[in-house]
Amino acid sequence: MPVVKCGECGRSFNLKDDQIGKVKCKCGAILTEVAGASGSARMAIADDLNDLEAVKHLKEAYERLREELALVIVGQDKVVEDLLIAIFAKGHCLLEGVPGLAKTLMISTLAQALDLSFKRIQFTPDLMPSDITGTEVIQEDQSTGERVFRFIKGPIFANIILADEINRTPPKTQAALLESMQEKSVTVGGKQHKLDLPFFVLATQNPLEQEGTYPLPEAQLDRFLFKIFVDYPSDEEELEIMKRVTTPSKVEIKPVLSGPDIQKLQQIVLRVPVADHVYAYAKKLVRSTRPEKGEAPDFIKNWISWGAGPRASLNLILAGKARAILNGQFHVSCEDIAAVAPSVMRHRIACNFTAQAEGITTDKVTQKLIEEIPMTKKLDAGSEAAD
Repeated sequence: MPVVKCGECGRSFNLKDDQIGKVKCKCGAILTEVAGASGSARMAIADDLNDLEAVKHLKEAYERLREELALVIVGQDKVVEDLLIAIFAKGHCLLEGVPGLAKTLMISTLAQALDLSFKRIQFTPDLMPSDITGTEVIQEDQSTGERVFRFIKGPIFANIILADEINRTPPKTQAALLESMQEKSVTVGGKQHKLDLPFFVLATQNPLEQEGTYPLPEAQLDRFLFKIFVDYPSDEEELEIMKRVTTPSKVEIKPVLSGPDIQKLQQIVLRVPVADHVYAYAKKLVRSTRPEKGEAPDFIKNWISWGAGPRASLNLILAGKARAILNGQFHVSCEDIAAVAPSVMRHRIACNFTAQAEGITTDKVTQKLIEEIPMTKKLDAGSEAAD
């Protein structure tokens, strides 16, 4: 077994080759420095160091992305952070806010900064599924004279899709997004057509006008990693918006990352280590939302009609990983899970009439859970084994 020395505290450990770069020391550092290691161990170290460099690169790219977006978008820091977390976690987002808060501008600017193709679909009551996915048309082959079907791609064939006012279109058309969101493909005329990767659906909905709208069913809501509330700007931000928009200005957004870069970084996100106690914390948060379970606190039984499913647990971990490396961390903490919990949970739990009468929202329920469930801080099993 190669001897691994911690670069932070100097402790030495005997590890197997496949443990290098995966086990943490008691001080929290990942064990990567090896003396007299075999060739295969050195290869593992090189891969791990590449991951560490990629995390640093992503943190720098994250700061640059925020700077580019700030040239156009004033404020909305939390919204921008959630959007970027979702992109690097391979998730889709549902944005909700009153008209005029620059939701569309924010998404189109983000597509420019990421150098991705962008399409906007304006959802209306008369929109058909084929208007999104595309359709087959009969075309005459000039060389043979035969008539053949040719597939005309719809606007879904882009990297970033803005599904504007998604709740204005009937369920049949809303469902046209389901396959693309989950399978990254569409099926037309019995043929499957793969979408270009990376692929994200960023949908908006207007919470004010409910007449003539079709609320998204729970099954489709669950496909979105985050539900993000876009709030009004502050007093200073609104003044800055007025000055920017009402004066001549020309802003050029410079691409920070490319599609292949994003796909590589998405794979780095999946490799971010998570300690057992962080898994346990995320599981506890989700299972505590289910009123029929014994582990649910009393306020959940009083306020919640149904709780979050297993997809919430998965998304807490994925979003926590993305948040960790965006902030330059090399592992996920309970604080990362708590930070993304409101956006993950708010569309996955339902308040009952008692909660609504008392002015209780899903965000308040999630915050109360975070306050009551302790964030345990102990060594994971791998670290104990290493010692």
